[in-house]
Amino acid sequence: MAPLVSEGTIRKCVEAVVLLMTAFEISSANDFEKILHLKQNNIELFRNSSSESTQPLDHYESQAARIQGEIIFGGLFPVHQKGAAGLDHCGEIMPDRGIQRLEAMLFAIDEINRNGTILPGITIGATIFDTCSTDTHALEQSLEYVRGSLSRMEVDDFWCEDNSTAVPKSPPAPVAGVIGGSYSSVSIQVANLLRLFKIPQISYASTSAALSDKVRFDFFARTVPPDKLQAKALVDIVTLFNWTYISAVGSDGDYGQSGIDSFLAEARTRNICIATTEKIPASATDKIFDDKLDNLLEKTEAKAVILFLRGEDARGLLSAATRKNVTRLVWIASDGWGTQVSPVQNNGISAQGALTIELQSNLIPEFDEYFLSLDPMNNTRNPWFKQYWEMAHGCVFKDDPNTGYTFGKKECTGYEVSGKAHVQETKVPFVYDAVYSLARALGSMMKDECGVNHTGGMCAAMKEIDGHKLFQDYILKVEFLDSQGSLVQFDANGDGLGRYNILNYRQNTETGEYEYHVVGHWHNGINLNVGEIVWNSGTLREFDVVPSSECSQPCKEGEIKKVKDNVCCWICTTCAHPWEYLASDVECEDCGEGYWPYPNKTACYRIPEQYMQWDSVYAIVPMSLAVVAILITIGVIGVFIKHNDTPVVRASGRELCYLLLSGCLICYLMTFVLLAKPSTAICSLQRFGVGFGFAIIYASLLTKTNRIYRIFNRATKSAKRPAFISPRSQVVIAGILIGIQVMTTCIWLALEPPGTRYYFPNGQRDEMVLKCKIEDYSFLISLSYIMLLIIVCTVYAVKTRNIPENFNESKFIGFTMYTTCIIWLAFVPIYFGTLNSFEFQMTTLCISVSLSATVAIACLFLPKLHVILLHPEKNIRSKGDTMKSKTKYSLSAGLLQLQSIVPLTTANCKDNVTTTTQSQSSESHLTQSQPLTATLCKDNGAMGATTVCVRKGENVANNSIDTYSV
Repeated sequence: MAPLVSEGTIRKCVEAVVLLMTAFEISSANDFEKILHLKQNNIELFRNSSSESTQPLDHYESQAARIQGEIIFGGLFPVHQKGAAGLDHCGEIMPDRGIQRLEAMLFAIDEINRNGTILPGITIGATIFDTCSTDTHALEQSLEYVRGSLSRMEVDDFWCEDNSTAVPKSPPAPVAGVIGGSYSSVSIQVANLLRLFKIPQISYASTSAALSDKVRFDFFARTVPPDKLQAKALVDIVTLFNWTYISAVGSDGDYGQSGIDSFLAEARTRNICIATTEKIPASATDKIFDDKLDNLLEKTEAKAVILFLRGEDARGLLSAATRKNVTRLVWIASDGWGTQVSPVQNNGISAQGALTIELQSNLIPEFDEYFLSLDPMNNTRNPWFKQYWEMAHGCVFKDDPNTGYTFGKKECTGYEVSGKAHVQETKVPFVYDAVYSLARALGSMMKDECGVNHTGGMCAAMKEIDGHKLFQDYILKVEFLDSQGSLVQFDANGDGLGRYNILNYRQNTETGEYEYHVVGHWHNGINLNVGEIVWNSGTLREFDVVPSSECSQPCKEGEIKKVKDNVCCWICTTCAHPWEYLASDVECEDCGEGYWPYPNKTACYRIPEQYMQWDSVYAIVPMSLAVVAILITIGVIGVFIKHNDTPVVRASGRELCYLLLSGCLICYLMTFVLLAKPSTAICSLQRFGVGFGFAIIYASLLTKTNRIYRIFNRATKSAKRPAFISPRSQVVIAGILIGIQVMTTCIWLALEPPGTRYYFPNGQRDEMVLKCKIEDYSFLISLSYIMLLIIVCTVYAVKTRNIPENFNESKFIGFTMYTTCIIWLAFVPIYFGTLNSFEFQMTTLCISVSLSATVAIACLFLPKLHVILLHPEKNIRSKGDTMKSKTKYSLSAGLLQLQSIVPLTTANCKDNVTTTTQSQSSESHLTQSQPLTATLCKDNGAMGATTVCVRKGENVANNSIDTYSV
């Protein structure tokens, strides 16, 4: 709030006075005093600078408490409250802040004068005015202190028309300093005036932070700390109770505004939110207080209310709460309310539970004795004491011209005894210390200015006090212990030390009276006995049931705040994704792949990686099947090796059989590789081994079916022997087909280097599966060449399905391929349908690989083993009448047909004439015996008998059938 009377205005007023002196050729101090006596002459120059009413002043305003002395101390006290808007400047008398504080100044001056050691030989006088709790009225009263400074003019400044010497009237004693004011708004206005005339000022109650500015207020000091410390104390209280959403109310003016500003600045650093901030204007009416209270009640969650109010404003707000029967608000008040009785008078119910702070001070017992000894008869120097007596005892002095309405009131005798106990006002010690600070500073200055030989009394140097020197060199450097042992000193800004009592206003359960009870202290930190506090419920509460003042309830564990209008109002919600943790109370962050938040969401932990465990049922089943199959395969290989030169083994194409069996063995062994913990080596082996094993199996089968197809297809067209049908050629062809798979796999490994990766099933990331660094579809694509071999082999099997039954091994190869196709057609959807279950997926793959190898063994080798092991008599060579030949076998995959070569004569089949030979009995599965003939097979089916083709001109006994054995 801007000063109602600025420095410039005041300076211009003073300059105007000087101009008037010159214009009218004032030659006497009497005329000059008349001009300066602004109140008596009602100079409008000051009136126009004020926003106050220009009505005549009431009878209180012209009064002052005066004590004669050689050095005068000024004093400003709020003896009366401010008047109602539009009415008199002064309202009701203030017994505590006004009368007690004023008497404290007089008491201190009396002590100093009696002591005689601080200012030896000098009597301190006083001129004390009533500010009526308003800055404008205080400013007008303070002009009296300026008169002494202005009247100290040299005689040479005046001249007389008759050339006589100007003899000015004895001017008023100069004011060495001013004690006051009480309200910060008053002190600021007065300080602006006094600094122009270098008059020091020491306040006992003004706490506005603005007054610490020594550029603006270079003659101001105070025995109390600034509001910034009081604001810290209030914020500490709010923080202790975890009140994060509060309201604030301040009085209009420097005290309320600077206090609220300091509190808000400190609250922001503690993440405390303000629901609403209200300002009580000067001369507020009951309706204004009711409206302000309604504004507070609208913020239903903000139950704690911070008050930086002057006493009368606090009373107005509490009265509004009493009218509306409001008891749910918790008042947290500054020292503007403090321990005063007036704010809570008749408002006990609405004020109960309030926490107020008051400057910590040691009460002065001697003052209580002094004050209780006063009565209207012996205290005539205080012109307002009779008014205090009337109010305190409920009577009137009817002979007092200042007494107003007296009907129904008893007459005061001056000897009344109060039924109420006297309570020393809390600022009395600070008034006492302010007076002593000014006196001690003057005493130190007198020692320096008057010299060590000065025995006492006013020396010439002290007749005109240098206010600047007094303030800077002496007042700011004052340091002493007062009568109660408390340290009194000022910092560089002229501020006093900061110590506060914290009080709880509550009802005494024994007496029923409401009272202030000290529940804690503050000195650079809070010390509060929470268990001693009585809240507005009227009961003692423990810490955990303190009234709440929060916009939103604290979120549960694992929840974040979704802020609404301000940082203190939120709704609680969980993180958007389950893999997020609480980076702060308002923000979630991703734990990152491979990490998962703890249940309380405060941090993340590494997810244990999952892979196939050897003791899992998903691993035991395929491994068991693989072990059995490996043993069988090894057994088959062993049988074949043992009977390597027998007709059955020789006729089956033993080279390709061994190759095929090795492929089956590799497929079975791949089960263990597929189930092993993924690593770069394991992943490389998986990608290479599966395709390699399949390539061996199906390359061998394709070579077999291709050979059969070419032999019988060529035999129907030509007697010329097909190329590349020898065992060596067959192995080379199979090797080439296998080599293609090896080459493509190597290229694939080079383009997509092997490694491991983590897979998160279902996209939830709470499970982390260690897999090979390859996509599932890529693995199947890598087997596309194997699928091609299967398809081609199946096609050949279909084409050779109608060859003579005794040589129909291709039919059983066909069974193998058909079954393999069914297995893989079933495997693919199962494999991709179980992506979220790596165990089931891997088990399916292992079983499918093993089944593919098992089908080949079952269809192609069981019939051979049946003959070798169960019918060894059929696995020998037969003798004929004319010749012997090797035992021959058809290559049927299901059942081997053992045939003994009988004597044949080579016939010319040019005309499809056959030579019927001795009938050869067939195996038990044939329905009848069929003759075996040898012919040059141009037409292989005309004779209706099973035929064997031999090369023209060759002796059948000379391995001719060996050459064409299929």
